[in-house]
Amino acid sequence: MRRRLIQSTLAVVLVVIAVFGISLVIVETRTISNSAQERVDLEALRLASIVDSRLLGSEQVTADILRGQVTEDRFAVVRLPGKPPIEVGERPAGDVIRSRPARGDQGETVVVEEPRSTVTEEVGRTLLIIALVALLAVVAAVLLAIRQANRLASPLTDLAETAERLGSGDPRPRHKRYGVPELDRVADVLDASAERIARMLTAERRLAADASHQLRTPLTALSMRLEEITLTDELETVKEEANVALTQVERLTDVVERLLTNSRDPRNGSAVTFDLDEVIQQQIAEWRPAYRSAGRAIVSSGKRHLHAVGTPGAVAQVLAALIENSLMHGGGTVALRTRVTGNQAVVEVTDEGPGVAADLGARIFERTISGRNSTGIGLAVARDLAEADGGRLELLQTKPAVFGLFLSRTPPTTKQDSAPTVR
Repeated sequence: MRRRLIQSTLAVVLVVIAVFGISLVIVETRTISNSAQERVDLEALRLASIVDSRLLGSEQVTADILRGQVTEDRFAVVRLPGKPPIEVGERPAGDVIRSRPARGDQGETVVVEEPRSTVTEEVGRTLLIIALVALLAVVAAVLLAIRQANRLASPLTDLAETAERLGSGDPRPRHKRYGVPELDRVADVLDASAERIARMLTAERRLAADASHQLRTPLTALSMRLEEITLTDELETVKEEANVALTQVERLTDVVERLLTNSRDPRNGSAVTFDLDEVIQQQIAEWRPAYRSAGRAIVSSGKRHLHAVGTPGAVAQVLAALIENSLMHGGGTVALRTRVTGNQAVVEVTDEGPGVAADLGARIFERTISGRNSTGIGLAVARDLAEADGGRLELLQTKPAVFGLFLSRTPPTTKQDSAPTVR
């Protein structure tokens, strides 16, 4: 591209120089020739006036007297009535520039000649000056073309590198502009595409992290049920564990659907009114074997038969994240207490452990924040799920740790419900 830009610019400059240069040479040649003709004409008139003045004064007119009046390298012929011609100077050889005959008042005639070589030399000097100016113009055009080519080609190289980086999975925008509107427009589009790709990659990584974290617990519980089935020969126990396993498979399916729904639109919840006790007891039943294995207990207390508005599967995932958090980071008995505050049902999850460190209290719901070597996304996902259902998840107390899940008890009012009844 640089070569093409330089060649095109140089071609334009050469055409312009050729057109204007030839025209200038023709004009200057004619001007110089006309000037030379005017010079010899004026010379002839001047000599004629000198001869007139001498004749009027009855003075002699000789070649010696007029020699000092004729410019060097010129030849003059003075013709007086009834006398031989008077020649002044050396007659030039070859082509000459001859003046028009200058006639005086006493009947004399003066003709001045000048060798055309003087005009040729002056035309040559003019051509040399024009050639030097054209050469300087060509050099300046080449330098300007190189600068302009670099100015246009370098941004294109940068933009190509940016596009290549986007294709290789590096979505960082460069935010670099070049002062050329068209190139800056391309840079704006590439930066916007880079930001969109970065958001998409972030969403994909977040979905993968959330999926791995949210699926781990149901899969662990399911594997424990299957182990129970393999270790017993009693048909009734096998049926009971199989039914529980099927329930957990349904929960696993719900988790997957919920994750996919949240990846598309985190506000696409299917909130309904449900029995909060059922979800709590379900979670206690699923987590009791894990707590029993750890030598700990999990219990529930508080107000019974509460109904809340939300997605049962999402609420179950939130409670599972809190219960798992207490299992990993807490100690002693884990208690799930239910209460009512205003128009909200609250589920508090607490344990008898050391609680949350003071430096983590304000950041406990941030991703990658964890008190131990865990992923640090469980509580962040739980808060997102709670907010997607119109609720909220808060850390109510740090020592011992008390987490509160707040859910509305009133179904959301639709436009159809709020429309007045027409009778």
